[in-house]
Amino acid sequence: MSEALKVPTMAEFMAQGKQPEVLFWVGCAGSFDDRAKKITKAFVKILNKANIDFAVLGTEESCTGDPAKRAGNEFLFQMQAVTNIEVLNAYEIKKIVTTCPHCFNTLKNEYPSLGGNYKVMHHTQFLESLIEEGRLIIEGGKFKGKRITFHDPCFLGRANDVYEAPRELIQKLDAELVEMKNCKRNGLCCGAGGAQMFKEPEKGDKDINVERTEQAIETNPQIIATGCPFCNTMMTDGVKAKDKKNTVKVMDIAELIANAQDL
Repeated sequence: MSEALKVPTMAEFMAQGKQPEVLFWVGCAGSFDDRAKKITKAFVKILNKANIDFAVLGTEESCTGDPAKRAGNEFLFQMQAVTNIEVLNAYEIKKIVTTCPHCFNTLKNEYPSLGGNYKVMHHTQFLESLIEEGRLIIEGGKFKGKRITFHDPCFLGRANDVYEAPRELIQKLDAELVEMKNCKRNGLCCGAGGAQMFKEPEKGDKDINVERTEQAIETNPQIIATGCPFCNTMMTDGVKAKDKKNTVKVMDIAELIANAQDL
């Protein structure tokens, strides 16, 4: 993180006897993956611009346990989850926002049975709520009229029925939203879910991320937008495989908004 970014920790808030409006759950990808760090920075810039009182856990944040659970290691998942829940409950966290649908789904749907009950929002939902409340104003700027297609992350769309928030944000940028033949409830997985992100694919005729990228390219987009660091990696690899990296960009919704505002 550059010095210009203001990213307070929960420990700092606690020391001042204050509680943030929202906890930003950064996630493993957003913390360690070089590409995903850019999404984290873009989102933080938007939060700062909107004067949102937010905090991160910093070194106290651990993996939610999603990859372990999807790979079948329920024991490891519960160990990771309980550790996180103890930290979150000690800080009396009520509201969490995250840029990762895997973290979003796990915190929202799988932590309550282990004693972790929070209001959990995906960053596209949170940004949409800020716009509705008049706390964030976005203008099209450099994306006005650009052809953008949105790839629905599985854990955002089919698993949690969040389809409209990211699309409304794209339309707020005065961009032309073009839909793939498989979208929303019929969206096609990018190939990274179920802990597949961390292994090589089995032999077959075609990698699933290439299939999905081909569907995106059929819409003749200038930008493939997504709302998940895993999807971002898979679609970027797909664009490279199709030799389109000079003509098609892959960007997170937070990056689109931050770039439109020149943040």
